[in-house]
Amino acid sequence: MQTPSILQPFIHNHQLNIIQKQANFLLKTMRSVADRKVLATVRDTAVNNVVDAFGALTPEQYELLEQLSSYEAAHELQQYVDQLDRYVVPFPAVSPQHIQKLFPKTKKLKVPNLETIDWLHTTYLRWIDIATNRLYIVYPHEGKLIGLEGQITPMNKNGFCMFCHRNQELGFFNVKMKKGSSPDNFASLGQYVCMDNEACNHNITSTFALERFIQSASK
Repeated sequence: MQTPSILQPFIHNHQLNIIQKQANFLLKTMRSVADRKVLATVRDTAVNNVVDAFGALTPEQYELLEQLSSYEAAHELQQYVDQLDRYVVPFPAVSPQHIQKLFPKTKKLKVPNLETIDWLHTTYLRWIDIATNRLYIVYPHEGKLIGLEGQITPMNKNGFCMFCHRNQELGFFNVKMKKGSSPDNFASLGQYVCMDNEACNHNITSTFALERFIQSASK
C-alpha cells in the first residue's frame, strides 16, 4: 500500500465518514457484480464522490484519495481506510476549564471525561446531562469553539437525525434564544437529533445542517 511519504492531516471526520461510506458501497458492488466495466464505473463514481467532499486538493492529497479505486480484495480496501487516520485533522484541544467558559450560565456543568473521547472521529463534541435532560454541543468554527445547550426530550422511537441524516433513536433538541432587547423575550429553535453521541459523529457526512442550526441558535 503506497501513500505519500510527507502529507499533513487534511481529512476531517465527516469526510472520513464519506470515504468509509464509499468504500462500503464499492465493497458491496465488488461482491455482487462481475462485469469489469460496471466495476470500473463504480470505482470512478466512488472516487468522484469522495473528491467532491473536499475543496482544492494538492496532487499528493488527490493521489491518496484516488487509491480508493485501486484495491481488489476486501481486506486491502479496509486497510486503506483504516490507515487514513494518520491524515485526519483531530478535534481541537479543549480542557474542562475551556468548556466551562463556553457555558458560563451553567454553574454545575457536568463535563464529560475528555480522556475517553476519540478526537480523530469527532466532528462535534456533544454530551447529555441525564439528570437535567440537557444536550451540550461544542463545535469548532472559523478558529474558535462555539458552545450551545438546550433541552433534549427522548422520543423513544427511531427517525431521521437532522445532523447526520441517518435513521437513529431520536430526541427533540430545543434551544431557547433571546429575541429582541428585552430580557423576558425568548424564541426557541428545535430539531430532531440523535440521542447517541458517538453514533452521530460516526455517521455525519456533512456539517451544513449542524452549522446552520448552531448559527441560527447562536444569534
